[in-house]
Amino acid sequence: MRRMTIRIVVVCAALSIASAALARAQDRAASTIMETLAPSRNVEVTDAQLEELKTLQMEALWDALGAYRENYVRGFQTTQPGERVVGRALTMRHLPPRPDLVDALNTLAGEGDWNRSFYGRAADEATPGDVIVVELGGMSGDHMFGDMGALGMKLAGIRGAVVDGGGRDLAELSDPSFAGFPVFARYFTAVVSQWQGVDWNVPVRIGRTTVLPGDIVVASDSGVLFIPPQLIGEVLDRARAKVAMENYQRELLRSGEHRFGDIYPLSPALLEEYERRSRPRR
Repeated sequence: MRRMTIRIVVVCAALSIASAALARAQDRAASTIMETLAPSRNVEVTDAQLEELKTLQMEALWDALGAYRENYVRGFQTTQPGERVVGRALTMRHLPPRPDLVDALNTLAGEGDWNRSFYGRAADEATPGDVIVVELGGMSGDHMFGDMGALGMKLAGIRGAVVDGGGRDLAELSDPSFAGFPVFARYFTAVVSQWQGVDWNVPVRIGRTTVLPGDIVVASDSGVLFIPPQLIGEVLDRARAKVAMENYQRELLRSGEHRFGDIYPLSPALLEEYERRSRPRR
């Protein structure tokens, strides 16, 4: 019996060591990915560019993403209908609880002196202008925070949250006092959260989309776009061009001088006229 007990202890210790090693390897992998991508993503995104993203049509921005059009997720409820949030993604990932995971996270939080609740950690550590982006199990997952956590983050300068999971305190978060801090979540519930924050500011999955820390978030009633920062100038140029083109097409439609089929899409002759009108004057 004693020999069997020793074997069990040895096996459990080995499993614990292996789990810790795997966690370290995963952390290194995430870190290595972001370090590899860093040179291409080290692009200044100005406040003026972020403000412009609030004004351009979401469909034009989606079209302008080109090869990154999969960086769009829909199916969220919002606490502030009609309000768009734009900012830099601060990402976090949560998992269902289990005793050894909870023990490990408590140890790490104590050693690192950070808040075990990731919404509390965000309120303490986020940069003003961040948008919280949370991987939380979607419709079958847990919820992230309620009005107290939201208030802490709002007062810290965080612009809003995108939660691929649930939220809490819908009535309170829908109050005008939370204007400027919309929460986009899959659902809202009254129950207390159980899932544990396990990864901070790492690549996360939101729906079918991969979101990287520092991506530019554009969230509205119709869905959420995640724009790689290195593409911001190109995306804005393309979106402006699309909006200008469609405004021209609307102008032609309202004139009543052309057939719809010649306007949408533009016939070669009308396209040539548009391009002539759009050339900078010297």
